Amino acid sequence: MLLYLLVPAAYLLGSISSAIIVCRLMGLPDPRTQGSNNPGATNVLRIGGRKAAAITLLGDALKGLIPMLVAHALHAAPLILALTAMAAFLGHLYPVFFRFQGGKGVATALGTQFGLYWPIGLSVALVWLFVAKVLKISSLAALVAMALAPLIVWWFWPAPELVIMQVLMSVWLFWRHRSNIANLLSGKEGKIRG
Repeated sequence: MLLYLLVPAAYLLGSISSAIIVCRLMGLPDPRTQGSNNPGATNVLRIGGRKAAAITLLGDALKGLIPMLVAHALHAAPLILALTAMAAFLGHLYPVFFRFQGGKGVATALGTQFGLYWPIGLSVALVWLFVAKVLKISSLAALVAMALAPLIVWWFWPAPELVIMQVLMSVWLFWRHRSNIANLLSGKEGKIRG
């Protein structure tokens, strides 16, 4: 029974918007009304600086990590692991507590990957860091990392449920980044500063 409560609990945890909470606590503007209007760490960086962005990033990643660690502690089967990861991810994208206006899901997806099996998360993070370092474009780094994520999951843990979950997560993440993709194609996407 506990295993089946994991999925709704993961969604509810994912629905806690780190960006909105951090901005409120630090006296910053609502990230849904500033910058890119996206309640995520990159937009918080634009409007509030590195400290606020780092806290947001950590909070978003923990929303994915914690449910997966609990699932492992309960010896969940791959299907439950996959559903738990997807629930946390969708909670971040469509948070019930914030009128379903969520972020784009990169940090929460990465948290689920670390929680699933840490070499998976580390591999995806290293791809992101490499692309970000070379090309200086955060969204492109995220898109490349998440495009490779299904292959990375398949390499380390080729359970069909987990691979399908990661494919769906990556496709959803690309959809949420469609404005970034349009900017990339037109050469208008902003670069990482510093």
